[in-house]
Amino acid sequence: MKILVINAGSSSLKYQLIDMTDESVLAKGNAERIGIEDSILKHLPTGREKVEIPAPMKTHTEAMKLVIKTLINPEYGVIKDMDEIAAVGHRVLHGGAKIFQSVVVDDDVKKVIKENFDLGPLHNPANLMGIEACQDVMPNTPMVAVFDTAFHQTMPEEAYMYALPYEAYEKYSIRRYGFHGTSHRYISKRIAKLLGKSPESIKIITCHLGNGSSVAAINGGKCVDTSMGLTPLEGLPMGTRCGSIDPAIIPFLMEKEDMTPEEMNVYMNKKSGVLGISGLSSDFRDLEKAAIKGDKKATLALDMFCYSVKKYIGAYAAAMDGVDYIIFTAGIGENTPSVREKVCANLDYMGVKIDKKKNNQIPGKLGKEGCISANDSKVGIYVVPTNEELMIARDTVEILGL
Repeated sequence: MKILVINAGSSSLKYQLIDMTDESVLAKGNAERIGIEDSILKHLPTGREKVEIPAPMKTHTEAMKLVIKTLINPEYGVIKDMDEIAAVGHRVLHGGAKIFQSVVVDDDVKKVIKENFDLGPLHNPANLMGIEACQDVMPNTPMVAVFDTAFHQTMPEEAYMYALPYEAYEKYSIRRYGFHGTSHRYISKRIAKLLGKSPESIKIITCHLGNGSSVAAINGGKCVDTSMGLTPLEGLPMGTRCGSIDPAIIPFLMEKEDMTPEEMNVYMNKKSGVLGISGLSSDFRDLEKAAIKGDKKATLALDMFCYSVKKYIGAYAAAMDGVDYIIFTAGIGENTPSVREKVCANLDYMGVKIDKKKNNQIPGKLGKEGCISANDSKVGIYVVPTNEELMIARDTVEILGL
């Protein structure tokens, strides 16, 4: 059984075709610059060379047609015809307060996605375009929507509410939703399997650290708190996002710099974070190189990031009355030993002790997954690569009963 996983952006359409008999990836790729000049499809069939196909793609529907045509191509395709695709799983950012789990796509689900355009203005419209493009090209193929916010809907009220007048929640659904839920859920299940334990028996803190970063507290397999909020802007300082700041800074800067709300939004989402602090880059690899050479602002940006992750770990250990395992995942979490070491430093009071040798071997001799805690650490520390696409494919199979 083969599941096509789609992650649509405003001008892109990423895909993976997964064979669920052994959960192997048959091919993956990205249709780039949709609706823009010089659009191109980059296609990578597993075990073969990447294929780049320049082609005009004015709409997501045209991009989807090209994806299918590529997947069934006799030379570099991986299936004989479109009928081999049993179903499509779509990544969707925001389900608001109405959707609490992955669901079969129907008109009501599309309506909810549209209702939440205001809460996910950069993602939800594109996600809906991806769904409708697939429906145009594959009208008889069942589809499932998997929401980034769904996993966090188990948070208690005291964790997801903001201390604003209650009518703000009643009128506009303003609350903490959290994001990267598919990743946090995958990690919580993977670490339990790795340890030979049930998810219900452990308390874990998952650190999804990438250009966008979030931390989640997961007790008994359920999320009880997470760092992102109404939007992905809250929480940790990220590649270009400021993370949590004093809200009074916003009107202050808008007045001083004569900024509109739209300009302020760009300022916080695109010009801040480690890019804003360092003045150099949003890429942590660039910051590490610069810090080694003595760049003070790059060093400060890295220190601020690690300090913020550490604070959330301490807070979430308190919220859960302890923690059994701390998990690092995503681009930075999986590939940057120095960040993991800084985050875990000075957490001795919690029984957290990292093994520097093990830590520096991931990625490396030990691969990309494994334990990096010292033998006498009371809290297990692990690196576990995330796999959101596989989680979406699994949900699609389960929801449709395939």
